[in-house]
Amino acid sequence: MSGIRIFTWLAIVFAVLIPLFLFYNLSEKRGLIRNTGESDLEIETMAKNLNVPWSMDFLPDGRMIFTERSGKIRVLDLNTKEIKDAGEITVAQISESGLLGIAVDPDFTENGYVYVYYTYEDGGMKNKVSKFLLRDDQITDESVIIDNIPGAEVHDGGRIKFGPDGKLYITTGDATNPSLSQDQNSLAGKILRLNKDGSIPEDNPFNNTVYSYGHRNPQGLAWHPVTNNLYETEHGPSMNDEMNFIEAGKNYGWPITCSEEAEGIEQPLLCFVDETIAPSGAAFFEGENEWKNSLFFTSLRGTHLHRVIFTGSKNIDRDEKLLPSYGRLRDVIYHDGYLYIATNNKDGRGFPVGDDDKILRIKSAS
Repeated sequence: MSGIRIFTWLAIVFAVLIPLFLFYNLSEKRGLIRNTGESDLEIETMAKNLNVPWSMDFLPDGRMIFTERSGKIRVLDLNTKEIKDAGEITVAQISESGLLGIAVDPDFTENGYVYVYYTYEDGGMKNKVSKFLLRDDQITDESVIIDNIPGAEVHDGGRIKFGPDGKLYITTGDATNPSLSQDQNSLAGKILRLNKDGSIPEDNPFNNTVYSYGHRNPQGLAWHPVTNNLYETEHGPSMNDEMNFIEAGKNYGWPITCSEEAEGIEQPLLCFVDETIAPSGAAFFEGENEWKNSLFFTSLRGTHLHRVIFTGSKNIDRDEKLLPSYGRLRDVIYHDGYLYIATNNKDGRGFPVGDDDKILRIKSAS
């Protein structure tokens, strides 16, 4: 009997210790997640009945300009909530492809340019980045910045943003061909870095447009407002989603996943090994409250807004899940004390209700 009791106690001890051990190891990769919900948020709907809003940016006059994946570029007045159509681009909108990222030129007041990333068909699916002149709230005079980015129905990347250095950063997916991510001469599976006119910056690591490589389907870019360090979110294959600290010339591994390790490959700051969240757009909060300098990124399949609190450039104190009641979230951007979030429940993988899709404006209520 004593032997049976010892065996029973050992079984109990292992049953308790093994989950704690696994939790500790996952926490090292993922941070300590806390669900905070919506009770501490002020939430306002700024636009509704939209058609898969994909990317947002702000014009110097305070209005928002955003894309819809079907091809429309639209302008939202935050005061009146009036939306104007600024034009429509012919795109190949199949599954994840279409009109994706948008970025306003840092010198927009002088030149009037906005930049967009979109998928088109020309003997197969491809992606390009073009700039347009926004005149009288209408886009005109397209000029191609970079072309022939491999495209597909899925894994098109598509986020474009201007960095603190004034360069244009572009995320591209592997276009369903993982080997391209490791090819430093391919535009697929990369973060690209260009001058505004499409030329190659002299300090790029490989003397071409490639800034970093080994990416599967990078979706979000955000620079820390104090350090200017670059962070990126990326879709993994059935779990293994990532949040990375990006450095020039580094290899981020794909087709090796973030739950694996290999020589010469950068490990992510967060690797979601036990769930698929499909992280998307990213932004740092720059206002003066408890969110200051926190990184936020949206989650499509995870259907929440993710907050990351740092104690150093590569050290995470904890991460939190917010805004769980609005379905698939595509993009987040900071502006003038608020976060703006675009929902994507009409993207073919969600469950639209009522007046989806929406653009929300939120801030902490505390």
